[in-house]
Amino acid sequence: MSNQAAIYPLSSGLGTLDDGCIFCLIIQGKIPSFKIAETELSVAFLDINPVSEGHTLVIPKHHAVTLHDLPDPYLADILPLAKKIAGSLAVKEFNIVQNNGKIAFQHVDHVHFHVVPKPSETEGLIIKIDENWPQKVVSKEELGVVAEKLRGRL
Repeated sequence: MSNQAAIYPLSSGLGTLDDGCIFCLIIQGKIPSFKIAETELSVAFLDINPVSEGHTLVIPKHHAVTLHDLPDPYLADILPLAKKIAGSLAVKEFNIVQNNGKIAFQHVDHVHFHVVPKPSETEGLIIKIDENWPQKVVSKEELGVVAEKLRGRL
């Protein structure tokens, strides 16, 4: 398949799509999906390898590999749609996850948000604080230094 970019016209401007990207092909209707909802700038469809019933992906109609590559209007559209999807789930608890880069578990090079229903402790996204969320004990002074670094980079 070609890696040439295709242009997908939107009334608010042009979203660039990549013909070599599976999500861009879904946006264009060239690959079928189980679409749940759509806006002018985003689309939500079921994950074909769900971790729980209703696991949905919300993606921008613009090819961007990481969050930093995505124009703000698309980003501003995604979370309200993800919120609506979460509200349609048959469960009250859920995770919304967005990964950037291979070591952060991004498997498709197109920004996407997972809306993952959490029906029980053994279904959905399974995070064990001691195993998957390695917390560190940090002093207030160290936190202050980090906060200053981050503010300086904004």
